Amino acid sequence: MALNKPASERFERGLKTRRAVLGDSYVERSLENATEFSWPMQELTTEWCWDSTWNREGLDRRSRSILNLGMIAALNRPHEFKVHVRGAINNGLSATEVQEICIQIGTYCGVPAAMDAFRLAGEVLKEMGVV
Repeated sequence: MALNKPASERFERGLKTRRAVLGDSYVERSLENATEFSWPMQELTTEWCWDSTWNREGLDRRSRSILNLGMIAALNRPHEFKVHVRGAINNGLSATEVQEICIQIGTYCGVPAAMDAFRLAGEVLKEMGVV
């Protein structure tokens, strides 16, 4: 674990989910690049987002990925959008479904947001060999 910090049970559960959705290499880079200053955010994200939210029973991971893509596009967070496109594919969405999400983003967030979403998603899908 980065910075030799002891991990809580919530952190370990969240880390397992985070790895399953985003992939081991991405998560490892995030943890390895954490500094004493940024480590508390890694803990918070892993425990709160990935355990307390993603591990709830009310929605499946696929549904959570769909929601995240729309919300992150609306917030104009391109780095996180790309991370969650990868997660959406890992959670079983197809390239066609990501395409439809990008169209939906255009309707509710505007054409500029959709253009960015298509460009960013296209980069990730190409990297992953999906398109």
